[in-house]
Amino acid sequence: MSKMYHKEKSIQLKSSASALYNNLSVLRIAPRCITYFTVVHANVVNMVSASWDGLNYSHRQLQSKEGNVATSSSLIMQAAWCVLPSRDLLVLTSQKGIQMYESDGSIMVYWHALDTPETPTAKAVFARGIAAVREKYICVGVSSGSVLVFDVPSKGSNITLSEVLEEHKEAITDMASECSGNLECIADLVSADDSGLLCVWKSGEDFQLLNKIPGFDTSCSSVKLWKGTVIAGYGTGQIRLYEGVTGILLAEVNAHARWIYSLDIAPFTGLIEHMYNECVTDTQICGARFCDGDGYAFAVTGYDLSEIIRYTQA
Repeated sequence: MSKMYHKEKSIQLKSSASALYNNLSVLRIAPRCITYFTVVHANVVNMVSASWDGLNYSHRQLQSKEGNVATSSSLIMQAAWCVLPSRDLLVLTSQKGIQMYESDGSIMVYWHALDTPETPTAKAVFARGIAAVREKYICVGVSSGSVLVFDVPSKGSNITLSEVLEEHKEAITDMASECSGNLECIADLVSADDSGLLCVWKSGEDFQLLNKIPGFDTSCSSVKLWKGTVIAGYGTGQIRLYEGVTGILLAEVNAHARWIYSLDIAPFTGLIEHMYNECVTDTQICGARFCDGDGYAFAVTGYDLSEIIRYTQA
């Protein structure tokens, strides 16, 4: 049965959304009855804290940094919260490196500089693709195709680079961890790149490659993993569902004529598509996220829009 959503009051931003894949992240903090939202604009991350009653909003802007020094020359590629059992961190990726903050954006706890070539090359250097995996890992993709695995302690700033995964040859576009909470799933990370290649991983002290799913030279811009099923959105507008461990194609959705910029799953229900249709007119959607685990509410961002558009079930 179709679920109907209605449009809620939008949340205003200090600056508009850049045209980036997956340009919206949401963190729901139930004990405090607030939800955090982040949207990237050039070298700044707009962060909004919204109370559930819709009465209180607070704004913070985080700047791209090189070490502890703010830099206007480094564009931010993505901002996403990483929820681990012991702590939540806000991770920013840019052309210079990777910044990790406490979840409210108040303190930067870790900085990792990207390796930049000594002589200028035609190939851009950046980090993109962020995922929290199991108890203590945060994985971040880079433009060389490498996936950096960080070991995160339960508190403090002693975060270490524990492994570098080298299966991709093209720039990483997105990454996702198993979001259903099912600990019996063998696969718990999937990484995607500009050629559309998907790599399915099992985490641990040494990450193990379980499968490589070819991409037919079409960029995979957004990917999710739910109960062992990989859900991938492509530049062709297609959405494909694969069994992660075997790579068997389970379904293909041909409902979009243009590039998929973002897709999301409600982890408690497995809600993806196609419960609801909405056309946001004259807007290039660049971020879409459910605001809760059941899919009761979702939010979207659009290129050059200085607002987050929200929908809730009627």
